[in-house]
Amino acid sequence: MPALKFPLRKQIAYACGMIGWSMMSNLIIVMLPYFYLPPNNSGLVPLIPQLILFGVINIMSIILISGRFVDAVFDPIVASFSDRSQNPKGRRIPFMKWAILPAVFFCCLTFFPPVRGESTLNAIWLGCTMVLFFMSFTAYIIPYNALLPELTETADEKVKLSSFQQVGFVLGMVIAGLVNNYADLVQRFFHVTSRDTAVQYTIGGLSVFAGIVMLIPVLYINEKKYSTSKPSHLPLLPAIRKTFSNRNFKYYLISDFSFYMALSIISSGLLYFVTVLLHLPESEGGPLLGVMVVVSLMFYPLINYLSRKIGKKPIVLFSFGVLSLVFVAFYFLGKFPISAHAQIYTLLIAASFPLAALGILPNAILAEIAQDDAIKTKENREGMFFAVKYLFVKLGQTLGIALFAFLTIYGKDPGNDYGLRLNGACGFVLCALAMLFFSRFTERGRK
Repeated sequence: MPALKFPLRKQIAYACGMIGWSMMSNLIIVMLPYFYLPPNNSGLVPLIPQLILFGVINIMSIILISGRFVDAVFDPIVASFSDRSQNPKGRRIPFMKWAILPAVFFCCLTFFPPVRGESTLNAIWLGCTMVLFFMSFTAYIIPYNALLPELTETADEKVKLSSFQQVGFVLGMVIAGLVNNYADLVQRFFHVTSRDTAVQYTIGGLSVFAGIVMLIPVLYINEKKYSTSKPSHLPLLPAIRKTFSNRNFKYYLISDFSFYMALSIISSGLLYFVTVLLHLPESEGGPLLGVMVVVSLMFYPLINYLSRKIGKKPIVLFSFGVLSLVFVAFYFLGKFPISAHAQIYTLLIAASFPLAALGILPNAILAEIAQDDAIKTKENREGMFFAVKYLFVKLGQTLGIALFAFLTIYGKDPGNDYGLRLNGACGFVLCALAMLFFSRFTERGRK
C-alpha cells in the first residue's frame, strides 16, 4: 500500500519513462530489419547477407534469437536483485538510473556497423550490440514496471496509471516511427547525400532523446515516499518457481506472448507493406502510425469506463478477435478494389481500439495478479512477475522479428512479395491462440 497517494504530476513523470523505453524498443522493432535487409526500392544498402543456415533460417533470425536468449537469462536475475534490494533510495529507481546510459550507447551502436556494405562482420557486430543493448534495456524496464503495483492501491488506480503508461508507449512509438521523415529533413537541411548516414544520424539523435526522457521518473519520483513495499527474501530460483506456479499468470503469459509476437511481425513489416505492397513512399509510415495513435487515444476513456462496468477480460478477448481479422486483411494488401491509402488507413483505424485496450489492460491485470499473490504468499515479488512477463514479451517480439526476417526469403520486393503476405496469416494464427488461452483466465472478482 503506498505511503502517500501518487499525485497526477508524478503519474505523468512515470509515463515519461515509457516514452523513452518505447522509442528505443520501436527503433529496434521497426528499423532493424529494414536497415539491415532493406527492399531493393528503399535507397538503403543491404548490410548482412541472406545466408540460410540449416536450410530453414536466415542469419538475421539467428542473431535476434541469440541476443534474446542471453537477455532471457538476465531478466530474472535483474528482477531478483531488484525485489531483494535494500537500497535506502528504493528497490527500483537505483537500477533504472544506471541502466539508461548503456541502453542509449548500445542502441546507437546497433545502427553503426563497421562495414558499409554486405558483410558477415556486420552480422557479428549486430549480434554483440544487440546482446548488450537487451541487457541494459532489461535493467531499466523490469524495475520500472514493478513500480506500477507498488505506487497504486485500487484496481481503478492501476488502470489509470497503466493508461498513462500506454499513452507514453504510443507517443514513443509515433516518435520512433517517424525515423524516415526525420531522415528526409537531415538530408535536406544538412546536405547529407547518403540515405544510410541520414538514418544513422536520426537514430542516434532519437536514442539520446529517449535516454533523457527515461531519466525523468528517476529524477522526479521519490520511491520511498510513495511506496512501502518490503524486499523479498526468496532466492532467485525459488522466486521463479513460485511465480510460474500461479495458474492465472500462466494463461496471461501465453496470451501476452502470442500477442506481442503477432504485433512485432506487423510492426517490423510496416515499412515493407507501405513501400512494397502498396507502392507508397516510406515517409508515409510515420503519418500512418500517427493516425492510429490519435484514434487509439480517443478510445482510452471508453476502455477505462468499460473495464469498470464489464471487467477487463471481455474487452481483451474482443480485442484479440478484432486483431485476428485485421491481420488476415494484411495478406490481401494492394489487392482490394480501393486506393492504397484507403486500404492501409482502414486497417490501422480498425486496429486502434484493440491496440489501445491491449496496451492499457494487460499491465493493470498483471499488477492485480502480483498484488493478489503478495497477499497470499506474504512475499513482494512484483519485479519477478514483470520480469517473467517482459521476458516473454521480448521473446515474442524477437521471434516475431525473426519470423518476419525468415519469411523475407520468400519475397520482400515489388513483384516478389509472397513472404510479406505470409506475415498476415501468421498474425491471424497468433492472435487466435492468444484469444484461446486468455479465455481460460479468471479475472479478479469474477468467475
